[in-house]
Amino acid sequence: MPQSRSKAKRSFFSIPHMDCPAEEQMVRMALSDVEQVHSLDFDLSARSVTIVHQGDAATLLDYLHPLGLGTALAGSDEATAADLETDAAMGDAAEARTLKILLGINGGMFILEIIVGFIAQSTGLIADSVDMFADAAVYGLALFAVGKAAAQKMRAARFSGWIQFVLALGVLTEVARRVVFGSEPISTLMILMGTLALVANVASLVLVAQKRDRGVHMKASYIFSANDVIANLGLILAGALVAWSGSAYPDLIIGTIIGIVVLSGAYRILKLK
Repeated sequence: MPQSRSKAKRSFFSIPHMDCPAEEQMVRMALSDVEQVHSLDFDLSARSVTIVHQGDAATLLDYLHPLGLGTALAGSDEATAADLETDAAMGDAAEARTLKILLGINGGMFILEIIVGFIAQSTGLIADSVDMFADAAVYGLALFAVGKAAAQKMRAARFSGWIQFVLALGVLTEVARRVVFGSEPISTLMILMGTLALVANVASLVLVAQKRDRGVHMKASYIFSANDVIANLGLILAGALVAWSGSAYPDLIIGTIIGIVVLSGAYRILKLK
């Protein structure tokens, strides 16, 4: 690099429209080929990113503005030795192993849930399987992005977004079909699979939590997994309500909610420039 590491800066950027890990990955892609960037530390709850870099912080906006996320520079100060060490932590093989485990958990649950969902006639399970796919896509994209050119990463992200979009529309179409023609969801399978999905997401949460405290980008995935736990609890509750009431509507409602959430996430990916 043309500049010494002693001149590195730590800059804080506000990104008002970044509220999911997919958009966090878009920011990473936009900056992945920028030589002066050492590391990125995201905070989705605050919709911000801290970038350790060399050179003028304002030049980074040239890469971030095209994403259409409303990025603004909030301030800069001199980077510390600890800040510079985070670059090595982000490239650590242990993080890649964690991502692979998370990809395996969510990919496996996607296949299992969608099969059981059709057997159980449960739109809630089918929708939750698509949510699992969305999670797997985020982790897979994080692994794919390593060493790839920005154009390749963007194509991969859009391909993932289109798959999520089509699957989410399929879920909502299935909900509408079952409203018209009726369905008899099997509450026992809903509760059992919802519990298994809850265990899988809690396991993911534990894995990501170990990396979150080390200051790497896994913090975003931690938030993602925490939201999935809430969806799993909703699915279990819907299964209990189906058993109690004998009505399919609790299943149709939870299926609609999860389907809309996944559709919204896919739309956010596809609208990024």
